[in-house]
Amino acid sequence: MVIFHPPRRRRRSLTAVLLLLTAMSLMLGPVPSSAAQSPWWDPIARPTPDAGINVTGEPFKGTDSRGNVRGFVDAHDHIMSNEGFGGRLICGKPFSEQGVADALKDCPEHYPDGSLAIFDMITKGGDGRHDPTGWPTFKDWPAHDSLTHQQNYYAGIERAWRGGQRVLVNDLVTNGVICSVYFFKDRSCDEMTAIRLEAKKSYEMQDFIDKMYGGPGKGWFRIVTDSAQARQVIEQGKLAVVLGVETSEPFGCKQILDVAQCGKDDIDRGLDELKELGVSSMFLCHKFDNALCGVRYDSGALGTAINVGQFLSTGTYWKTEDCRGPQHDNPIGNAPAPEAEKRLPEGEKVPAYASGAQCNTRGLTDLGAYAVRGMMKRNMMLELDHMSVKGVGQALDILESEKYPGVISSHSWMDLGWTERLYRLGGFAAQYMSQSKGFIGEAARTKDLRDKYHVGYGYGTDMNGVGGWPAPRGADAPAPVTYPFRSVDGGSVIDKQTTGERTWDFNTAGGAHYGMVPDWIQDIRNVGGEEVVQDLFSGAESYLRTWANTEKYRPGKNLASGATASASSSEWWNPFESFAPGKAVDGDTGTRWASEWNDDQWLRIDLGSVKPVRRVTLDWEAAYAKSYRVELSDDGTDWRTAWSTDSGDGGLDTARFAETRARYVRVKGLERGTRWGYSLREVGIHAD
Repeated sequence: MVIFHPPRRRRRSLTAVLLLLTAMSLMLGPVPSSAAQSPWWDPIARPTPDAGINVTGEPFKGTDSRGNVRGFVDAHDHIMSNEGFGGRLICGKPFSEQGVADALKDCPEHYPDGSLAIFDMITKGGDGRHDPTGWPTFKDWPAHDSLTHQQNYYAGIERAWRGGQRVLVNDLVTNGVICSVYFFKDRSCDEMTAIRLEAKKSYEMQDFIDKMYGGPGKGWFRIVTDSAQARQVIEQGKLAVVLGVETSEPFGCKQILDVAQCGKDDIDRGLDELKELGVSSMFLCHKFDNALCGVRYDSGALGTAINVGQFLSTGTYWKTEDCRGPQHDNPIGNAPAPEAEKRLPEGEKVPAYASGAQCNTRGLTDLGAYAVRGMMKRNMMLELDHMSVKGVGQALDILESEKYPGVISSHSWMDLGWTERLYRLGGFAAQYMSQSKGFIGEAARTKDLRDKYHVGYGYGTDMNGVGGWPAPRGADAPAPVTYPFRSVDGGSVIDKQTTGERTWDFNTAGGAHYGMVPDWIQDIRNVGGEEVVQDLFSGAESYLRTWANTEKYRPGKNLASGATASASSSEWWNPFESFAPGKAVDGDTGTRWASEWNDDQWLRIDLGSVKPVRRVTLDWEAAYAKSYRVELSDDGTDWRTAWSTDSGDGGLDTARFAETRARYVRVKGLERGTRWGYSLREVGIHAD
């Protein structure tokens, strides 16, 4: 056999040609007809420079064999809080066309060493000093205990989505009082102005991500305004982003010296505007007592600082009383907050509080009750967290009276004693993102209720929410997170996240930013929370069910409305105001029936014909019954007891019993709860 060997010179020339062609192809790019399609989950381009994602594999799509969506839900996050509080409380932005170096900048006053990081001093302690440099070193921030630096950079949220999260509630947040007393700001403190801006920026972030993926609708970050839309997004494997609102004085509803600074028209206009912005859930109060409700206190130095802020804005401090039931608000304590207390007028001091009196004297006001009903009318979900236990109890009374399912506890700021009432209505609960062992322990306290009501679980990261996040357990801690690891669904491989010169290891960094959410979930699994993780993985489905049932809600027919009413007696002391029996069935909570001042009194309602009755609601005025019965009759003569109590405490009561046919319903007072008679603003009678 003859073997031909070409001259060496020709071989070198061919090599040079191949190198030249390769270089040209890299410069010119692939010919469109032969271009390989990028996976749908990878962007066409990212801003430069940018943070790493460090997750490989296709994000899962679709539902399980029973048609349930799969995935985690973060029920409480604040992507745009840097735009609230006057614009200088949270440093850095969640996205920028110029990339991470522009987005993650410290506030101007934090340079050169953090000496003027006043809010850092108040919330974290110490002197506020830190290295303000972000990109590329990120030496001191973001960090699990730094409450003033951006933790919601879009790439971190993308990492959480790639790790299995399918719902994110983006609470538009601000606080006019904190803004007004904080030293640095570059904009108005008006809360609704901030909420509008944060909504606008949220849609801009959606556009920013869409652009990275090739155009409108192509990105993974999808703002949704109804549950069906959310399901469609999740079934495509993308992240459904829900807009909520958490603010201290919604619609201008602050109080000054306990006098409301808003009215019903303000509430209606405000709720209508929020619906127009795409908001689906909201809080009625946050941090400060307002014209709608009292709050569940903050503790320690932060609590003292917030109490100072409330006084400067409203002229009132928090007021406490002994709790009326097993539920209680957070203990205030008497910890000093020197930087905040310097703002008080000379001679003014924050009051000391008795350790045993842990409940706010303020609950849900009449305007607050009107706002709750306004949210029900608009099929919005009510957030109970931050509301005082008195307020939560009153809000649940209203929701139960109408069988309204739209109720949420999103980040452990509701006393766990209310959990069963929340689940019984069809509501959803999530737990604050805390260290794994503590998170597993708190989840265990409500596990039996989740099983009883067949619901999943959620977490509330509260990133950029001034709360603090899981501290590192340490590189030598038992059962550490080992990298890389697989996502809960098994489809993605998650490695350590890198941004610039910093590589983030959950064992040594903890919950420093949003990108650590998948790592935190893996830490829960390792510590012994596989059952908790599986409950969390069914959380998106449960959240969507609550939302869907809220959208379906329609008020039931009130059989008592306009019915003929009679009573044992009616109080008379004012010739210009009637307290006749018919005032309790006229549909106006501003009128009422009132009896004479003795125990044995009754109110009777004639439904006109025999009808099925299952539920009676009683809206008591200040004069209420401690002991009473709800009685039914076919003829108005022979009465049978359907429901009774000897521990009435006023407010709104709902009596439920097995369906019974009757023409007459009688509320029979046995013992008064006050020195006055009995007084009912409205009675509702329902067949459902």
